[in-house]
Amino acid sequence: MPDYLSVCLDAAQRGGALLLDWQHRFRAKEKSRKDLVTEADLASQEAIRQTIHKAFPDHDFLGEEDAAERVAKGLPTLGSRWSRFRWIVDPLDGTVNYVHKLPGYAVSIALQEENDLLVGVVFDPLSGDCFIGQRGQPPTLNGQPITTSRCDRADQALIAVSFSANLPRGSIEITRFVEALHACQSVRRMGSAALNLCYVASGRLDAYWATSIAIWDVAAGLLIVQEAGGGISALDGSPLNLDQPEMIAAASPGLQNELVEVLARADRIHRQGLCAANAAEIPLK
Repeated sequence: MPDYLSVCLDAAQRGGALLLDWQHRFRAKEKSRKDLVTEADLASQEAIRQTIHKAFPDHDFLGEEDAAERVAKGLPTLGSRWSRFRWIVDPLDGTVNYVHKLPGYAVSIALQEENDLLVGVVFDPLSGDCFIGQRGQPPTLNGQPITTSRCDRADQALIAVSFSANLPRGSIEITRFVEALHACQSVRRMGSAALNLCYVASGRLDAYWATSIAIWDVAAGLLIVQEAGGGISALDGSPLNLDQPEMIAAASPGLQNELVEVLARADRIHRQGLCAANAAEIPLK
């Protein structure tokens, strides 16, 4: 079998080196309100693309910046697949942190065969942390095996969340966040979906839930969590659709089930609030 992992590692390290090189000389621009892209993203992605296509010229390549260009042209985000192999790449996950020179950004690369994830690498160029996942093998952090914390109670769990920067007032995401604050030990919003997943896999976090994310944010991290013994599902507990990854990742099945209930309770509270608000607007006769 071709050495997918060595190519994935090489590509991630090349992309990470460019991020560090660009750190003090990039310019940022907005893809949309509060959504940034930099020359660093583009340079990192191109280096990753060249590394992968040199080794595997016939494989599909799905990069975040390519997807953004397709959306701008009114085309489907994910594009068509021509090969049974697809590399899924986020050249800079945590752009806002990067722009502000705040730790917490990474390169994320995964290889998918048909619908199965084979290899995933998440590389934090600032700390040097390199998380590696391969299907059917224990994942590693800097060469050492990792596993989840096995935490199975929400009230003992440190969890993270990702949601859009452009939330309207009264959003259901806010209701979910508040409900999780009450149910869990503590909640963090740190800015990198890829690193959040790796932190669940390595026991630094106990769980993570996310909306408003894309396949390139989480593909590598999801494989690493699964091989570390964690649970993955959609927000309602059903199987996750990787192409539309609103998801929960947890250290244990018990904690995953509790978080499904926490979010379901938040959704009920939100609906009840909307009903009450609508009723208050009905004029009395």
